[in-house]
Amino acid sequence: MDGTMLLGVEGIKKTILYGGTAEMPRFITGTKVAGVPMEVVIGNMFKLEIWETLLTSMRIGEVAEFWCDVTHTGLYPLVAKSLRRIAEGKDPVDWHIHSCGMANMFAYHTLGYDDLDQLQKEPQPLYFVLELVKVQQPSEYDRESWALNDEERLKAVPLLHGQGNKLYKLGRYQDATNKYKEAIVCIKNIQHKEKAWEAPWLKLEKMGNMLTLNYCQCLLRMEEYYEVIEHTSDIINQHPGEMKAFYVRGKAHIEVWNEAEARADFERVLDLDPGMKKAVKKDLGVLNMRMEEKNEEDKVKYKGMF
Repeated sequence: MDGTMLLGVEGIKKTILYGGTAEMPRFITGTKVAGVPMEVVIGNMFKLEIWETLLTSMRIGEVAEFWCDVTHTGLYPLVAKSLRRIAEGKDPVDWHIHSCGMANMFAYHTLGYDDLDQLQKEPQPLYFVLELVKVQQPSEYDRESWALNDEERLKAVPLLHGQGNKLYKLGRYQDATNKYKEAIVCIKNIQHKEKAWEAPWLKLEKMGNMLTLNYCQCLLRMEEYYEVIEHTSDIINQHPGEMKAFYVRGKAHIEVWNEAEARADFERVLDLDPGMKKAVKKDLGVLNMRMEEKNEEDKVKYKGMF
């Protein structure tokens, strides 16, 4: 083999450019529009299997034009959505940390684009043009979490967790959130294959919740208080005995002057773990200070209005 063509060996990464023809520009958001090429890892459940089949027989620099019937284009709207989000500078996988929806590509109600919603509702044949730009063996690139199999994902979780912890201690909170987020996605991709509430699922759920709370600690430092409240509430709704979730949520409530909610959360913390008394006492002191500051601000703000 001369290296210009590599067949369907699992883990090989193929970088492509793609687009549509002049007769069908409406739905086909090509990589030239997005401004970046697309990468396909062979054997990793790419949404358009027909593309992977074609790519295994293409040479570098080769351009292929082909017509796909509706049997093979049903998931194309999800691919197009990712490319449009890349072009807009957004997260291509539309990532959410909510335990009920993360890493589940079938959880979409709308794709956020009217034409793609229509295509998803009423699939139609599409005509594509692919160009194979580059081919890399598994040893020639760093594999991202989406390109790993389940065994590799499980091994990656503690490494990503540890990297996140180190970044947090260095004060690099945004970088730490990225590590925690990647680890959570690894877990959720495995967990959705398990039966809910059985032992393997619960073990993964515990790991995911721990990482989510670490993620929330970073968000506290980044002053993203409402997002913290949202994520911790998700955990509490599923696991009302998770003390740390109440504690982290209580700290977020302090920062947005939700006095009653903060006191209720800290009271629940003490019910679950009386050993947290010293920490809670300190946080209640901060709460009292915040409320005094807010009251003074309100007096100045409304002075003379009545």
